[in-house]
Amino acid sequence: MTDAIIRLGDSVVQHGRHNDRVYLMSLSSSDSDPIHPVLEAVESLASENSYSKIFCKIPSSLKDDFLSGGYVEEAHIPGFFGGSEDASFMCRYLSQYRMYDESSEENCKVLNIALGRQDEEKEVRLPMNASCDICTPADVVEMAGVFTEVFPTYPFPVFDPEYLLQTMTEGFVYFCIRTEGRIVALSSCEMDTENMTVEMTDFATLPSYRGRGYSHFLLNEMEREMLRRDMRVAYTIARARSYGMNIVFSSNSYRYAGTLVNNTNISGGFESMNVWHKKL
Repeated sequence: MTDAIIRLGDSVVQHGRHNDRVYLMSLSSSDSDPIHPVLEAVESLASENSYSKIFCKIPSSLKDDFLSGGYVEEAHIPGFFGGSEDASFMCRYLSQYRMYDESSEENCKVLNIALGRQDEEKEVRLPMNASCDICTPADVVEMAGVFTEVFPTYPFPVFDPEYLLQTMTEGFVYFCIRTEGRIVALSSCEMDTENMTVEMTDFATLPSYRGRGYSHFLLNEMEREMLRRDMRVAYTIARARSYGMNIVFSSNSYRYAGTLVNNTNISGGFESMNVWHKKL
C-alpha cells in the first residue's frame, strides 16, 4: 500500500492510509497568495478521509496563517528557499493518539548522543573491491530489492522499480556502493532546483554491510555532487530513534532543526523524525 501524490492547484500533496496523513510537499507560489484556498483544500482532504495528521512544508513568511488555524511549527530551516526565505514544517493533529510518541524518551537519548558528536570528522575508505557510483536506470530492479530487504515499510514506494525509474527523471539522483558489482548500500538526493535545496534521503545498507561507515561515505559523495549541481542547502528527515543516521548527520556538520512527531510510516510503524540541515 502506498500513498497517492496529487496536485491541489499547482501545489504537490501526498496523502493516503499508509502514512495516515496529508503532506503538503511543495507549495507553489501561485497558491500562496492567498494561502487560504490551498489550505482549505488540504484540510478538506484530511477531513474527508479521516486522516490523523496534516504536515506542511511552507515558507516561514506564511507561518502565522497556519498558527492561527491550530498548526504548530515542528521544525525550521533557515535559507531553505533560494537562500532568502526560511522553511517551516507545520503540523496539525486531528487525533489525540497521533500527538504523543511513546518512544519520546528513547528519541531524546538518541538526539543528545548525536548532538554530542556534532562536527566530528570521520574518514571512511572503501575496500579495494568496492566502488561508489551514481545509479542508472539499469539498476532499478536491484535497488528495489535492497530497499525491500532493509525496510519493512517506507513512506514512498521505493520497493517498486517503476517508481525509482520515474523519480530518476524528476530530480532524484541515486547513489550506491557496490561490492564486487553488487549493490550493498543506497541513498538519494531529491533536488529542488528552483530553490537550490536538496533532501538527502533513502539511506539503506544491507544488514551484513552495516558498521562500515557507508552512510558517511555516501553523504560526503552526495554533498560533492550536489555542490557541483549548484544546490545550496541540504537537509534530511531522519528516524528519531536511529542512532546511526542521526550521528551521521550531526557529525557531518548538519544542524538539528526540530522533530516531527509520529510523522512517518517506516520500518514497520509510525515513527517520529528529526530534521537536520546544512548550508553547502
